[in-house]
Amino acid sequence: MYGRSGGGAYGRRGGGDLEGGRHNDTNAGILEQQNNERINELSEQVNRLKGLTIDIGNEVSEQNRLLENMGDGFQNAKDMLQGSLVRIGTMLESGGAKHMCYMVGFVVLVIVFLYWVMTHKGTSGA
Repeated sequence: MYGRSGGGAYGRRGGGDLEGGRHNDTNAGILEQQNNERINELSEQVNRLKGLTIDIGNEVSEQNRLLENMGDGFQNAKDMLQGSLVRIGTMLESGGAKHMCYMVGFVVLVIVFLYWVMTHKGTSGA
């Protein structure tokens, strides 16, 4: 009885090892295939992120260029306004106050006229 049960256990165990080895090889192959698929997915995601990063970098460069141009435009406008103020100051000092009053009156009339046109334009269409 003792010898038979020991022999039977060894016999089953030996066959189980061969079957278990094949099973482990199959599992290892499946796991390796899954790992390769995940690596490919990660590689695709990295490539998409790389493209996105490049696009963001290009957009930042474009925005910086636009901001520099805008700064130049504001500087030009500032210079023009300063020049105009200097000329107005010179005109006031030289006794051109009468002309300045006419100019201010004209600007006020233009603003009132534009306001009137804008308010009546909205009501005439109704």
